[in-house]
Amino acid sequence: MHQEESAEAAVDPEQSPPATFKGRLQLDSFKYIASAEATMSPLPRRNPRRTAAASSGDGTTPASASPPRASPGSSVEAEKRKRAPVDRHSPPPAAAHIPGSPSTRQGKRTRTAGGYAPPSTYAHLPLLPDAVAPNLLVFFIGLNPGIQTARTGHAYAHPSNLFWKLLFSSGITPRPCRADEDRHMPALYSLGLTNIVARPSRNAAELSRAEMDDGVALLEEKARRWRPEAMCVVGKGIWESIWRVRRGRPVGADFRYGWQDERENMGVTDGEWPGARVFVATSTSGLAASLSPAEKQAIWAQLGSWVQARRAAREREAEADRRKDKEMAS
Repeated sequence: MHQEESAEAAVDPEQSPPATFKGRLQLDSFKYIASAEATMSPLPRRNPRRTAAASSGDGTTPASASPPRASPGSSVEAEKRKRAPVDRHSPPPAAAHIPGSPSTRQGKRTRTAGGYAPPSTYAHLPLLPDAVAPNLLVFFIGLNPGIQTARTGHAYAHPSNLFWKLLFSSGITPRPCRADEDRHMPALYSLGLTNIVARPSRNAAELSRAEMDDGVALLEEKARRWRPEAMCVVGKGIWESIWRVRRGRPVGADFRYGWQDERENMGVTDGEWPGARVFVATSTSGLAASLSPAEKQAIWAQLGSWVQARRAAREREAEADRRKDKEMAS
């Protein structure tokens, strides 16, 4: 190569023929000339993957299909890896890291959706005090404060909760009441409010069965202390906990909404007080959709009828006492 370049440099440029590539680089030899057969019936370019996918159902390639050509970048080692048997006992490859995904974010706490949440999760929210007084007509037992209830400090405060609407539509209250009136319910209508679990959570799934069962003894104690005429259990799940603690088994087929037998009275004090009657109502949560609005209304209406009758009886008794006191004073 170097000798040829030196010889070319020694030639006189005036005597040499004009520069040309002819004789040195025969470009015509590199032209593509299609054959007559190819010109008459050109074949389409085929994708090796599509060719393999067009094989028959038993995994064999039809005779009419040409075998796929190896890609220029393929290697013998790659083909060996493809044909090597799979070791089913080896651990799967690690998942690819996706920046910003919940599992890879640093400093973020993950909580299983719909699963148990410890009390520390909502420890920053305040507890909700009971609205209670002696000799109530009905002492309502809720599950526990929701997030909106804990933030506002008023019972059943979430807009989707039907508690206050059902109180009025069933006749338990003579007018629609608001969540911010919860503290006044004992004085206004002889109605009290409490919960089986004191701590707040987003939903029932974030509570454990153990803490719900632990709340049953406290409910019995509250019934004995305040002695309401009736205890209204607002939701099937609450009654299931009470039943399970009392009998050591699920309520199962024995469950029913409405008034329960006298043997289910709460807060019984032997020889002193027969206890409060128990009425099991539907849950008023907006997440509870197992019953239709009409079915919920029918169940709550049973309690409403009883409340109206007892309220009227109390008013008659109070009027009779006032007349008696007036007669004695005169």
